Amino acid sequence: MNVANWLSVVLTGVVSCGAVAGTVASTSLQNPVSDSLTADRLESPTPYLLPQCYTQPKDEAGVIHNPCYACHTESKQPNYFSDVDVQVAYNMPEPGVTHSWSNVYKDRTAEIAKISDQEILQYVRQDNYSNQNGTIYLAEKLKQVPAEWDRNKNGQWDGYVPDVYFQFDEQGFDRDPAGNPTGWRVFAYYPFLGTFMPTNGSTDDVLIRLPEAFRQLNAGEYDQQTYMVNLAIVESLMKQRDVVITEVDENRFGVDLNKDGKLAKSSLIRYDWAPLKDIYMSYVGQAKQLLDEKQVHLAARLYPEGTEFVHSVRYIDIDSQGNSAIAPRMKELRYGRKASWRTYFNLQRYVEKEEKERHDFPERTKELIGNMEDGLVLKTGWIYQGFIEDKAGELRPQSYEENYFCVGCHSGIGVTNDSTFAFTRKFDAANSYKEGWYHWMEKGFAGVADPLREDGQGEYAYYLQQNPTGNEFRTNDEVRQRFFNADGSKKTAAFEQLKTDINNLMMPSRERALQLNKAYKVIVDEQSYKHGRDAVIKPMTSVQKEVELYGPTGITEILSYY
Repeated sequence: MNVANWLSVVLTGVVSCGAVAGTVASTSLQNPVSDSLTADRLESPTPYLLPQCYTQPKDEAGVIHNPCYACHTESKQPNYFSDVDVQVAYNMPEPGVTHSWSNVYKDRTAEIAKISDQEILQYVRQDNYSNQNGTIYLAEKLKQVPAEWDRNKNGQWDGYVPDVYFQFDEQGFDRDPAGNPTGWRVFAYYPFLGTFMPTNGSTDDVLIRLPEAFRQLNAGEYDQQTYMVNLAIVESLMKQRDVVITEVDENRFGVDLNKDGKLAKSSLIRYDWAPLKDIYMSYVGQAKQLLDEKQVHLAARLYPEGTEFVHSVRYIDIDSQGNSAIAPRMKELRYGRKASWRTYFNLQRYVEKEEKERHDFPERTKELIGNMEDGLVLKTGWIYQGFIEDKAGELRPQSYEENYFCVGCHSGIGVTNDSTFAFTRKFDAANSYKEGWYHWMEKGFAGVADPLREDGQGEYAYYLQQNPTGNEFRTNDEVRQRFFNADGSKKTAAFEQLKTDINNLMMPSRERALQLNKAYKVIVDEQSYKHGRDAVIKPMTSVQKEVELYGPTGITEILSYY
C-alpha cells in the first residue's frame, strides 16, 4: 500500500485506533528525497518530548516546584490519558532519557546585544503573512509550490493552504477582501499556563472553523445566525455547561435550545446531554439534518468531524504607551483539522493499547503517519501541520521533525480536550466583551479576571504558588519579582490585583519583551528550531541533559489542573 492510499485509509477512519507509540511507520512511508525539509526522518528519536520535561523541579535552595501538573493531570473522558504519574517520575521511552534541545544551553547575550531595539521593533512590526490588499504571501507561493517544498514532486501543494485574512466583523467572523465570510471565527481565551503566557516569549491567537453544513440553515446558503448557534452548541458540549447567546427564535431551527419544553425565544444553550438516559442535544440547520442522518456526530468534549483550528504564534510588540502587545509578525502558523470521528470506545482502546505498548516495549518511541506536506495524523482523528519563519523571515512549511514538536502536546497528555487546548479556555459569553469573540489586537488582557478552578481558587494564582517564576524553566525573574518578595513570601497587593486583572502577569515589561524578541530572532537566523525554539537569553541550568528512566522527579505531592 503506498503513502497516499495508507493516509486515505487513516483519514476515513477505517484503521482502528492503535498505539501511537508503536512502530506503525514502515519503509513504504520513507521519502526517497534526502533534503532536510521534505525528508521523512527524525534526527532526535523523541522530538515530541519538550525541553520543559527535563527541568529539574528542585531549585537552587532545595525547594520543589511543580509546573508539571498543568499538562500531566487526571483527565476527563473521553480523554483517557490520566498521566499524573509523570509528575512524580520520568516515565518516558528509553531513548528519551537524553534530549537534543541544545539551544537551551546557549548564551545568546552577545548576539542579542548586536540587535538594536529599533531593529527588532521594525522587524516584529512587519506583517509577514499578508499585505494591505489582503494577499496572503504563503498562499500565493503555494499556488506554484517551490520544488524544495514539494515532497512528492507532483507539482502541487497537498497540505493546508492558509486562507485566514484576519479581517473581522463585529461578531469576530473573518472576511476576505471582497467581504465574503471565510468561515473562520476568532475568540479570546485564557492563555495556557506557563509557556503560552506572553511573558514567556510569544503572543498568539486562535481561530475556529466548523464545516459548511454548520454555517447553513438551508443547503448552500450561508446563514451567520445558524453558524453562531452551532458554535455556541459546540462550546457548550466542549465545556459541559450552559452558554449564553444573543436571543434567537427556536422556531427558526426546530430545536429546543434552552430545553424548556417549547419552541420560543431563547438566549441560552442548555447543556443537557446524557445519551444513556435518552437525553440528547442537537445542532441546527443543515448540521442537524446531517446529524439525524448520522453523517456527522455529537458528543460531550468532542468536536464534530471537519472542525478546524488556526493558531498563529507571534512576537511581542510595544504600543504607543510603552506597553507590550501582540505583534503583526508571525513566528509560526499552526493548523489542525479533525479528519475523522472517534467514539469514546475508540479513544479508550487507543489509550489502552498505547499503555500496553509502553509497558511491553519501553524502547519504542512515538511514531506518526504523515509527512511535512500532508501533515501528521494522530490516532485521535486529527491532522496537524505548521509553518515557521525561514531565514528571511517569511513563512515556510515545517519539516517532518519540526511538525513532531507540535504534535507532542496534542497526542497524549491529560489536560487536553479532544487533543486541543484553547477553545475550552474561551472566555464565557455571559460576562465577556463581545461574548468572547474578538481578537487580541482589538482588546488585550486588561480587566480580565483570574478564572476560578473547580476548587474555587484562582487558576493563575494557584499556578504561581506552585511555580513562582510562571515558566517551566524557572527563568522568569520578572514574574517572580512582581508577585513574590525576596524571602519567597507573596506580595499581597499583586495577588489581590490578579483576582480582577491578569495583565500584570501575562505581559512582560518593554525591556523583557525586546530581549525575548531578539533571542528568538537569533534562532530564526540560525534556522535551528530542531534544537529548541524557546527564546533563551542565557543558558538554562535548570534543564537536565539526562534523566533517570522511571526515576523520581523529586515532586511528592500530585496536583490537579482542575
